[in-house]
Amino acid sequence: MYTPPAFKIHGDDELHAIIAAASLPILISPSAGGLLVTHMPLKMLGANRLVGHVARANIHWRDFDPAADSLAIFTAADGYISPSWYASKAEHGRVVPTWNYQAVHITGRLEIITEPGPLLEIVSRLTQHYESGRTHPWAVSDAPNDYIAAQLKGIVGVVLHVTHIEGKAKLSQNRNKADRDSAEAGVATENETLAAAMRAANGTIKD
Repeated sequence: MYTPPAFKIHGDDELHAIIAAASLPILISPSAGGLLVTHMPLKMLGANRLVGHVARANIHWRDFDPAADSLAIFTAADGYISPSWYASKAEHGRVVPTWNYQAVHITGRLEIITEPGPLLEIVSRLTQHYESGRTHPWAVSDAPNDYIAAQLKGIVGVVLHVTHIEGKAKLSQNRNKADRDSAEAGVATENETLAAAMRAANGTIKD
């Protein structure tokens, strides 16, 4: 991932916050027939395992090359930055549009899980993660055991054994303070999630 120094993420906390905030990651794996791409929920378990599941009918789990790395892409806050927001527009007009975003790329070797016990654990952990903020969270155990057993036959688990993580937070850190402040204010009128990320990044910069 192309990452200028101003946008490189160094801290594990920020990396994991982006991973947790991403709504739908993308898993990419090489195969003899080309790249395989699946949009799917993924969750970190510990420091070096990323887990999820795909439909058994999805060829991704059968056709990927187990001897090559797969890549998971996570995107959290992102959005368009209008040049009209920059304070410097009124000074000299030499500004253009851009796109701000937070992204994490995780590389590793993919393992397939078909055994019911480990597969149930993956499904249960993913469900706990996405239901945790709800007033009345649903749990896998709320459904009848025979129904869950039948559903598990239609999916396979995937585990990405992590070998490398890199992150990028492009949040206007390369602009002067006046432009950062004015861009943040402009974004806040359209995209508060991105504005909050820009605000946090802006607060760490010493001009």
